[in-house]
Amino acid sequence: MKKIITPISEAVIRELKVGDEILLNGKVVLSRDIGHKFMVEKKPEWLKPILEEAVIYHCGPVVARQADGSWTFVSAGPTTSIREEPYQADVLETYNVRGVIGKGGMGKKTSDGLRKAGACYFHATGGAGALLAERVKRVVDVKMLEEFGSPEAFWIIEVEDFPLVVTMDSHGGSLHEEVANTSQARAKELMAAR
Repeated sequence: MKKIITPISEAVIRELKVGDEILLNGKVVLSRDIGHKFMVEKKPEWLKPILEEAVIYHCGPVVARQADGSWTFVSAGPTTSIREEPYQADVLETYNVRGVIGKGGMGKKTSDGLRKAGACYFHATGGAGALLAERVKRVVDVKMLEEFGSPEAFWIIEVEDFPLVVTMDSHGGSLHEEVANTSQARAKELMAAR
């Protein structure tokens, strides 16, 4: 188990390989479909320092407002990442992002982007949103809440020992691709045996 703290240097990311188990600490920025489209089309300058050597989390959070005005995460489970495939490589390069958290993996365009930018794709456990919310120590800020709504807003959070697995690394390795290839080969064997 490797502990990583944001901001993350490219050198740290380049040391990681598919299968590495990570405990992430520090700042994470939540973003989904609307946020990724916004980042690519509008390229807002105010987001660049927030995302510099940070990690983006594909997450649709459940967040509660407290009486004192602060926010508490009720659920922080990953959402399916492939929807961000058209945007992710551009986001990595434009904003110097070092990691993406989600579930299900991403495609070739993102894999090429990870290699070029020096970033990794981290898999978070789906169905464990309430448990993962316990790793969110505080909400630092939220941007575009009124414009995008709670699930799509840029939540800037601080996490402690957030459990992840590297499933796409900065060297072109992809556990998702390996599993797909192995499964397809096995399916062909089974079909041929009929």
